Formats: sequence, C-alpha cells, structure tokens
Amino acid sequence: MKGAAAMGAVGLAGCSGGDGGDGGDGSGDVTVTIGGTSTGSSTQAAGQALARAASQHSDFLNISVQETQGWTANLYAYDSGDIPAMGVDNNSLSKALNEEGPFADDPVDTLPDQGFLFTSLQIHWVGLESSDVESVADLREGGYTIYPIQPGFGTRLLTEEILNEAGMWEPNEILNVDTGDIPGAVEEGRVDALCLYGANGVNLSGWCQEVDVRSGGGLNLLEVDDEFRSVIEDHPGAILEEIDPYGYEQEVTAYTDTMTTWSLAGQWAFSPDIPARATEEICRLAIEHEETLRESDPTTLEYSPEAMTQTVIPDIDIHAGVANFFEDNDVWDDSWSRGDE
Repeated sequence: MKGAAAMGAVGLAGCSGGDGGDGGDGSGDVTVTIGGTSTGSSTQAAGQALARAASQHSDFLNISVQETQGWTANLYAYDSGDIPAMGVDNNSLSKALNEEGPFADDPVDTLPDQGFLFTSLQIHWVGLESSDVESVADLREGGYTIYPIQPGFGTRLLTEEILNEAGMWEPNEILNVDTGDIPGAVEEGRVDALCLYGANGVNLSGWCQEVDVRSGGGLNLLEVDDEFRSVIEDHPGAILEEIDPYGYEQEVTAYTDTMTTWSLAGQWAFSPDIPARATEEICRLAIEHEETLRESDPTTLEYSPEAMTQTVIPDIDIHAGVANFFEDNDVWDDSWSRGDE
C-alpha cells in the first residue's frame, strides 16, 4: 500500500528554474499541486491559504491548489497519478489502508506519505423549519429527504457510516448533489434535514455558510439523544464533541442549544516524489506564518508542532520532510515510519 503515484501532467512541477531560488544551492524552485476538494470547502480554503503563505514567505516553494471531488476521492485521484498531494481525512486513509468501506470492492494500489493535521471538521445535523424534523429520533422513523454531504467527500464517508449504524440511512431518501447545488435545494425546500460542518470551532465551511444565508432563517440544530451519541463514540473514525453553536448568521437553537458533532480530522498528504525540502517548508510556513494563513482562511488551525502530529497513523509512512520537521521540533515518535527521500 506504500509507494508513489505515477506523476502525470498535473501535479508536481518538479525542480524547475535551476536558479537557486531556494537560497543558492542550484536546486531551483519547486511547485507542489495540492488536491484541495471543491470550491467553498474547508480544504480548498486551507490550501489557498498555504499558497498565499508560500508566495509571500518562501523563496523557492510555489503551491497550486486543484479542485477535486473530496477527501475520499483524492485517494483514488492520487492512485491514478492525477494529484501528488492532497487534503485527506484519517477515516478515509484508514479505510484505504485496510481495504474497508468503499475500498473493499475498489481498493487503491498506492497511498501517499502522511503530512500533518490542518483541520478538524465538526459535522452536525440541522433541520429546516419547513419540515417537522426536530430531533435525530424523527430521522429514525424515516420518510424524510436528507443531505449527508457530497458523495466522494471524506465527511460524507464518515457521515454515511454513522447514519447507517444509527439506523437513519435506509428509512430516508438520500439527496446526492454537489455542495455547490445544496444551497439552492435548501432555498427551494427540497430537503428536510442536512449535515453541515464548521472548522476548528471558528466558522462554517464556505458552502455551509451559503446554506445558512439562503435558508431564509429557517435552520435549527437537531436534538441529539444518547443512542446517537453512543454511535459517534463507538466509531473509530469520529470524535464526539458537544459545543456551543458557531458560524451561523441566524438563531439555530429552537430545539437544542448544543451543537453535537462527529468530528473528523484532516491532514495534508504527499507523494514521496515531492522533495523533502518542499514539505519541510510547508511545515515551516504553517508554524511561522499562521497570521498570513488566517488572513486568507479565518478558520486556520492554531498550529503547534505537537498538534500537527495528531493525525499520524503508525502504519503509514510520514513524508521525509515532515519527519525532519517533527524531529527538529522534538515531537517525533520512534514507533513511526519515515518515508523515502
């Protein structure tokens, strides 16, 4: 499962230039293309923030962000050689490693090296006031149209698993549309309840903000019972969080004043073909230029070397440049595996 995806025309631009733009060693500039999921997504925002930081604060690294179909889909795109770097969630990575979930019938041959944590997405239920959905118990009864996020997204994979385990998938009609289309579906009343998410307790993802704006003030958090909480707690890919609502322009607390989330961690991941100095530089930009990142993406994680290691899966190599950064900052664990340089 370890190894480099074949590099196609899209992806690592390689070491171009040769003018020593990284400080005069003659190795030239490096461009890294990151699969950043869809427009308006948290990953796209975080990737664009990294690109801005590289353009302003690196003397050799360029970052380009490519639109893709989601975290889970990124692993297939990488395996096909379409992207050399990506945002990806740990649930999808683990499923791909163990050939589980969608990867049971359609496995991938290669996995990227791991990078570092860049976001935690806090997925939660909201219902439309135009429907009579007030709680997750209503959804167990069924008969509603629900939106469990765009197919191909890592957040969709985890949500689909949670809803299946909670008995909410089969009794309801599933609306499968892209995130760019769901605000219109909400505005037109074509959905009764949907799953949205915010990033790092700061703000909703861009497409979720659009849902909020176009709902006409008709959204409310759904009441969550102990049975649903237990499903989240028992799922190895999810983290149960109960927090104060954030990010909404409207009041969403008619049924509950708590946002109960199944949170999903996302990390940057890289082909071994990307030079170690490039990924080490990406780590440096995250740590040293968080203010620049935040100017571009207000939901930027509060970075620390220790926090960046929280997505490490011991059975998958860590990119050599990221490993260098972890070692230099005294957060490396000898049980982890270093990727090839």
